Parts: sequence; C-alpha cells; structure tokens
Amino acid sequence: MSDELTARLDELETRLAFQDDTIEALNEAVSRQQLELEKLQRSLELLAQRQADLAASLPGGVEDDQPPPHY
Repeated sequence: MSDELTARLDELETRLAFQDDTIEALNEAVSRQQLELEKLQRSLELLAQRQADLAASLPGGVEDDQPPPHY
C-alpha cells in the first residue's frame, strides 16, 4: 500500500474509534436521562394523587366552575 493510502486508512480508523467512544458516551447520557425522566414522572403522579386526595377531603369540595361568592 502507498503511504498516502495507509495514512488515510489510519485516519479513518482513528475517527471511527472516536466516534464509537462518542456514541457510547451519548448512549450512557440518554440512559441516565431516561431513568431521571421516569423518576420525575412517578413523582408527578404521586403529587397529582395527593392533590386529588386533599381536594376530596376538603369540606364541601372545591368547584373550579363556580364563581366566587361575591358575584
């Protein structure tokens, strides 16, 4: 092989190695973000349930459609 071809092949192999490392790092970041997103979704569901339970336990209930008493 010519020196030019060998140099090009070496450059391509180096680029491929760096791209593989980058893809792996990005995959790990996306995996961590997915776990965090799932955790936040569970927390939001729990808060929504607690809010619903609290609203249901209030005397007379809270009606969003009703105008305030001063109208």
